[in-house]
Amino acid sequence: MYLLGTVINTLAIIIGTLLGLALPQIPERMKITVMQGLAMAVLLIGLGMALADQKDILIIIMAMVVGGGLGEWLKIEQGLQRLGEWLEQKTVQTHSGNVAQAFVTASLVFCVGSMAVVGAIQSGLANNHSILIAKSMLDFTSSVVFTSTLGFGVIFSAIPVFIYEGGIATGAHFAGAAMQNPGMIAAMSATGGLLIAALGINLLGIRRLAVGNLLPAILIAPLLKWAEPVVVGMAHTIIQVLA
Repeated sequence: MYLLGTVINTLAIIIGTLLGLALPQIPERMKITVMQGLAMAVLLIGLGMALADQKDILIIIMAMVVGGGLGEWLKIEQGLQRLGEWLEQKTVQTHSGNVAQAFVTASLVFCVGSMAVVGAIQSGLANNHSILIAKSMLDFTSSVVFTSTLGFGVIFSAIPVFIYEGGIATGAHFAGAAMQNPGMIAAMSATGGLLIAALGINLLGIRRLAVGNLLPAILIAPLLKWAEPVVVGMAHTIIQVLA
């Protein structure tokens, strides 16, 4: 069953959220401190992912520019916010907290990263679920912490995780080894790392960044990496003309 790893990851997030809800209520002052520590950890994780592939910096920059423009045109951030607010309206009578923020933050943290991509590909290609099972353990712990600070909305992040990882696993299952391209995965992971770092900035309250509108960059980065010879050649030509 090539979706087994995805199912385990999804269940880990749900169970972790429920466990986080079962824990004693954290005092407000302690919650703020814990939230700041969590935000700095998220920022560190994102920067680590982004800096791991500095050789593709030109591709990453182009992906962020093109992806940001596309995201603004599609108004992805507003759509995610509306979805989160709708979920909040449906749960406000039984649970407190900013459901929209919890949903968006947890979804991006759990979906973006090389473990999600590589693990799903391995599940689809060879029914090897070891990476996704390891990721499930990390996501389980993270969902407990996120729930204790952000609230019940974390549980809804299980839906995009299932769709994202399940879609990649399904594509790998039918497309075969064509999806195993380390360079494309590295570019995707580094671009996603910048988005996670932006989430850390949001959680710290430094400045509100429209991370949702930058999401298309994650898909554009591997496409640019695939077309790297042509892209780099065009970029050098433009630079020479402008110079």
